Amino acid sequence: VQLQASGGGLVQAGGSLRLSCAVSGGALDTHNLGYNMGWFRQAPGKERELVAAIPWHGRGTYYVDTVSGRFTISRDDAKNTVYLQMHGLKPEDTGVYFCAADPLRRDYRNYGSYNYWGQGTQVTVSS
Repeated sequence: VQLQASGGGLVQAGGSLRLSCAVSGGALDTHNLGYNMGWFRQAPGKERELVAAIPWHGRGTYYVDTVSGRFTISRDDAKNTVYLQMHGLKPEDTGVYFCAADPLRRDYRNYGSYNYWGQGTQVTVSS
C-alpha cells in the first residue's frame, strides 16, 4: 500500500487548506478504497497524534478535540483519495501531516490501528 499526501503549505492564521492523500497498491477494488484512513500530525518537539479518521464504509468520523468543528475528513472511493479540509487554522496546527491506512479495518479511532504511512506534508500557520 502506498500513500501520497499533498496540499500542505504556508497560510496565515484563520486561513484554510485542503490536504489530499492518494492511495494505491494493496488489494484495492477498482472503485472502493476499502481501508480505514487517518490523518496524523506531528508538531515540532511533540509526538505524532491522530487528528481525524474515517472508517472504510464512511459512516462516522473521528476528530481530536482541538480540531473538531474546524477540520473535515472525507473520502472519494472512486478516486482512492482521502481529504482533510482545514478551516480556521491556528499557529498550533503547524506540523507535518501524515495520512495512514489500516487495511484490516480495526478501530479507526485508535492510533495503533494504522500500519501504512505516507511521507507527510508540511503545514505552517503564521500568526
